[in-house]
Amino acid sequence: MPHHSNPVYLDYCASTPLDPRVESAMQPYLRESFGNASSAHAQGRLADAAVEDARERAARLLNCRPDEIVFTSGGSESDNLALRGAGLAMRRETGRARIVTTHAEHHAVSRTASSMAAWLGFEAEFVPVDSAGRALAEAVEAVAPGAALISLMLANNEVGTLQDVAALAEMAHRHGALFHTDAVQAGGVMALDMQALGVDLLSLSAHKFYGPKGAGLLYVRRSTPITPVLTGGGHEQELRAGTSNTPGIVGMVRALELAADEREARTALLAARRDQLISGILGTVAGAYLTGHPTGRLPGHASFVFDGVDGNLLLMHLDARGVMASSGSACTTGNPEPSEVLLALGYSYELALSGLRLSAGIHTSEADIEYAIGAVAESVEAVRRLQSAYA
Repeated sequence: MPHHSNPVYLDYCASTPLDPRVESAMQPYLRESFGNASSAHAQGRLADAAVEDARERAARLLNCRPDEIVFTSGGSESDNLALRGAGLAMRRETGRARIVTTHAEHHAVSRTASSMAAWLGFEAEFVPVDSAGRALAEAVEAVAPGAALISLMLANNEVGTLQDVAALAEMAHRHGALFHTDAVQAGGVMALDMQALGVDLLSLSAHKFYGPKGAGLLYVRRSTPITPVLTGGGHEQELRAGTSNTPGIVGMVRALELAADEREARTALLAARRDQLISGILGTVAGAYLTGHPTGRLPGHASFVFDGVDGNLLLMHLDARGVMASSGSACTTGNPEPSEVLLALGYSYELALSGLRLSAGIHTSEADIEYAIGAVAESVEAVRRLQSAYA
């Protein structure tokens, strides 16, 4: 394997480094203009002006109204507000209490739906997905009548597959249901036009596109029934309690602007790194299989399963060789249970234990990818030998 002096980070779907330009935009609100945006004094007014300016800029980027942007702490809070908040409001207004989703969603959606069924009297309907991870349209259509909310992700975090959310949202609306999409992985690499997508609710998280951790947003189309799930102070159009994270909000919107300005170049680079990873690993490692859609997937995202390999052992061997990766969602890495997403896609229990996600970023070089391909080949061989010895 060729020598590589620095560690290779290939877990950009889990988190990205803070862009220095984003940090610069945040700095004034960490020290000088540090006031609470809800305070009436001069410091508070400065913070409030920054938050509202960020809201207007976010709305321009997403092609929506400023009052349709709700700032949150990240993707999981946004997903919870969308499902619980809209679900509860729809049940009160319409009597509908069915949440439709899939087992290929992020746990912030799938486990929230299950929790609502267990504790709040909702019905959680999990529709099947195809072998790439896309919800089967006919299955969604069959359960949409009477549904309160349908939640299907724009881009899958584990296998990278893109989904035709606009068509699914239109289907939901034909049956009187709301439609939410978790677009956390798509933020920063896809153009997100709320009018073109036609969704009622959409979740984003800043740290996926070189913004700060602890900042996110939920787009809520005007007139969408929704109620807060965090109660206290009446912030964010009465939809969220808690002091506004002014530097985080400013940083997130600056990161979103930079992603929009540089999208063409970023996407081309990431797609090249992705294709290099896919061809290199499939051409080098016997018993390796690409997961997710072969072409309709996120740029920068490559995911695999391997015959006869434990995914967590593989991660340990890769880490020892200086390659940082994931076995799927960063929220479940280290879990000895097989990936729910891979099981939903139809993979066997054994293969679902072997998942590997490699996600490149804008700082990833061709040399990084070449080294990673060699490290994966060596690590897979080492794990197979180890498992064979203890079989």
